[in-house]
This record gives sequence, structure tokens and C-alpha cells, in this order.
Amino acid sequence: MPILKKEPDLYPEQLLDDTTAVSADGEWFAVYTLSRREKDLMRRLRTQNIPHYGPMVANRTRSPQGRIRTSYVPLFAGYVFVFGTEEDRYNTVATGCISKVIAVNDADQLVTDLRQVRLLEEHGDDFQAEVRPVVGQRARLIRGPLKERELTGTITKVKSQHRLTIMVNFLQQGASITIDEADIELL
Repeated sequence: MPILKKEPDLYPEQLLDDTTAVSADGEWFAVYTLSRREKDLMRRLRTQNIPHYGPMVANRTRSPQGRIRTSYVPLFAGYVFVFGTEEDRYNTVATGCISKVIAVNDADQLVTDLRQVRLLEEHGDDFQAEVRPVVGQRARLIRGPLKERELTGTITKVKSQHRLTIMVNFLQQGASITIDEADIELL
């Protein structure tokens, strides 16, 4: 099976902007997909013009022949976040790619968390998944390319590297990047 190029994981591009992320004509819901169907679901949602976000992370492996291959896997295995009306929800279920739909109670918090994850995905070095809540000190970025974005998260030290972890409270999972210790302010 060929390894495909990275596909869009956010549709439309301005979905997480302030004006469109939370509005009266739609609501957020999380979709738990069937096994390994996240990309298939996102392709189908794009063709139906249904807004969604399913962050992807690069996964580098070495083939038996010694070639390095980069594939893109979901950051949150099995989950895609969808924004839409009840009709969009029905059309999402009708794709045949999902196991269940989970209602989001605190849409504002979810959007805030997803915005921060998106910023890490776009600008962070060594972007990776954090499948468990991490224990560490709360911190805020004060220097670097992301300082204007007011990123706050948990700072930990792993193998002599400092990592800033942003949690998506809805899933109790998150993403982290490597940062310089001088770029943070402890809270």
C-alpha cells in the first residue's frame, strides 16, 4: 500500500477562528471512528462540506530496505471533531465510518484547547501526542514565535529536554512540543 502525502486535517481553514468556532447555527461534537478510519471520514466530510478537525502528526519509520518513510497518523487515535447542524451530524453518521457520536458539553473550552493544539501543530518542533495527562508545572510561553498566542500548558523535563504539553480536557489527551526553558514563565 502506498504512503500518501499529508492531507488537510482542518476544513475549512478558518474553522477555529474566533467568529466561526462557536455560533448559534451549529454545535461541536466528537466522533469516535471505526478502527483506522479517521482519514477516510475526513475525506468524506470534506466532499460534503462538513466542518471538521482531526489533528495529524508525522510518524517516521524505517522500511526493511532501509528507506525512511513518513506517514501521517491521527494525534487522537479514533477521534475527529465535527462542527455542524443536526443534518451535518446525520450525514456524518451516514458515512459508515463512525462508531459513536459524543456530545460536547463545554464547546468554548474544546475550541480553546483545539486552537492551542493547532498552533503547536503548525509551529512547534517535535510535535507529538501525549496520551496521558502529564504531571508538571503550569507555564506560559513568553518568548519565541508563539508568544503572542498566549499558550499555557504543563512544562515537563524529559531526557534533558523541556516539553510544553497542551491538554484537550474533553479527551484527557494532548500534544507537546520541545521548547527552550528560557522561553517560558512558570505560573
